[in-house]
Amino acid sequence: MGGNHSHRPPVFDENEEVNFDHFQILRAIGKGSFGKVCIVQKRDTKKMYAMKYMNKQQCIERGEVHNVFRELQIMQGLEHPFLVNLWYSFQDEEDMFMVVDLLLGGDLRYHLQQSVHFSEGAVKLYICELALALEYLQNYRIIHRDIKPDNILLDEHGHVHITDFNIATVIKGAEKASSMAGTKPYMAPEVFQVYLDGGPGYSYPVDWWSLGVTAYELLRGWRPFDIHSATPIDEILHMLKVERVHYSSTWCKGMVALLKKLLTKDPESRLSSLRDLQNSPYLADVNWDAVLEKALMPGFVPNKGRLNCDPTFELEEMILESRPLHKKKKRLAKQRSKDSAKDNCPLNGHLQQCLETVRKEFIIFNREKLRRQQGQGGQLVDTDGCMGSQAPGKLQDGWNNHILAHARPRSCSS
Repeated sequence: MGGNHSHRPPVFDENEEVNFDHFQILRAIGKGSFGKVCIVQKRDTKKMYAMKYMNKQQCIERGEVHNVFRELQIMQGLEHPFLVNLWYSFQDEEDMFMVVDLLLGGDLRYHLQQSVHFSEGAVKLYICELALALEYLQNYRIIHRDIKPDNILLDEHGHVHITDFNIATVIKGAEKASSMAGTKPYMAPEVFQVYLDGGPGYSYPVDWWSLGVTAYELLRGWRPFDIHSATPIDEILHMLKVERVHYSSTWCKGMVALLKKLLTKDPESRLSSLRDLQNSPYLADVNWDAVLEKALMPGFVPNKGRLNCDPTFELEEMILESRPLHKKKKRLAKQRSKDSAKDNCPLNGHLQQCLETVRKEFIIFNREKLRRQQGQGGQLVDTDGCMGSQAPGKLQDGWNNHILAHARPRSCSS
């Protein structure tokens, strides 16, 4: 999929906005409901990244623009060792792009499907690393709402990184979230309760419940409750109310006690903060500074000799994709030539208006440039600072329900 190779790196004006031409496309590695992902190399620095690209017209038609903008707004204000961090965002006529940390270790779902056996020691470190990330998000008033093996990527050494903020929400003070969002098997009881009877809403403890479900699944190979995307909500609530979680007799008592605290059905009693976790007897011996510095060796290290993802992504991009990324430059040049020869726009008026709104409101971001301007590589903003065009507190809960098949169409603008 790559373009022409040059021995001499091109020189870009450091004040120039980063765009598609600044990257060499290497290969496709994934796709999801919100776009596709490929490995890229920045032509001037030779640094490698993952680039997520989302077709504007498809996002408009599916009502996903607001979620893309939400993810951008959240990610540009964050930087943490156990998150997948955003480096650049830009757009062209067709697509919106997000360039993030490249993590070649694959996601935990992939490794579960490869029948990897995760030891208690490996899962214990995952819990600690993910807890530090969740505490960091909580300090920024962010509920991720979709913690699961699919959204936890490994770096080459085996450390975990949380990705996918497109259904995350930001809450103010003591307020609670109230929309149905997440992936059913990992969603906490209080989220379903809100949907069924209004309930009091939910807060940060939902992510800690999801952490408990994920840790259990990594250890056992299946989840604590037999919940699937098609399971009715009233049935799920009944299951959560009457069924007991079965813990393996081979697990140590400390791990079982910790999982029980994470999988406590009452959010008020659930372990749901870093301090709660640090007070657990099972984790009394943990050197938390060493965890944060990634100084502890993970119990599972991904295979460095292979790409830890499904190889069919590459084939689909090469063979099935009608507008492959590696042919974008020629395609856009051809389209611009056509457009200049015609006065009339081939798209309908409403879609054209939506595309124009997206073009105007899209958030351009460059972490590298921001660091140069600040003269340091530290934290980008404080919790009350602005993230791009909006402070995090201005983002509202809602809009996010990718588990409902018949979501109503939404406006093209946010």
